[in-house]
Amino acid sequence: TGLALVVPYYEYALDMVLDVEMPMEDSLTEAQQEIVESAAEMLYGLIHARYIVTNRGMHGMYEKYRTAAFGRCPHVFCQVQPVLPVGLPDLPRNYTVNVFCPRCHGLFFPKSTRQANIDGAYFGTTFPHLYLMTHPDMIPTKPTQEYCPRVYGFRVHESSLYYLNREEDNNGQQVAATTSRQNRRSRRQPSRK
Repeated sequence: TGLALVVPYYEYALDMVLDVEMPMEDSLTEAQQEIVESAAEMLYGLIHARYIVTNRGMHGMYEKYRTAAFGRCPHVFCQVQPVLPVGLPDLPRNYTVNVFCPRCHGLFFPKSTRQANIDGAYFGTTFPHLYLMTHPDMIPTKPTQEYCPRVYGFRVHESSLYYLNREEDNNGQQVAATTSRQNRRSRRQPSRK
């Protein structure tokens, strides 16, 4: 499973997770004991990430998703769509868990502070997508409405500076700064007629 390569003091941590008496426990220093406890927590979380992609795990997560135990999407047009937990990497101690909205495909920080402190690797990168592929009946339709920014009732034109930083061009900020400087210069210089 590869967990022994990721979890320090793997054997001790596994014994702690399984609640097995450890005969060598007395020989560990207090610092080593803390490392083993931390490793046991990590091991338990990584086992959880593997469990939730099994049939039994998916069934348990189905109930939690149905009752919106992980929260709801904050986007207005998603109409309080339940979200699913997801980790950004599969390696522990990099990022905390995020929530994925199956309607808008957005990624958000969980509202619950308890959930926000859980390592993302304990859910993994696979879970929400495999869950929706396994339960296609739970895939919601995309939002039919899209927010349109307006100023005094008029739509903000897509060529305005408002949208310039949203371009997928790598030089978007540079283009925005250059355009902004050019606009200021043209306002300062008197017209020559």
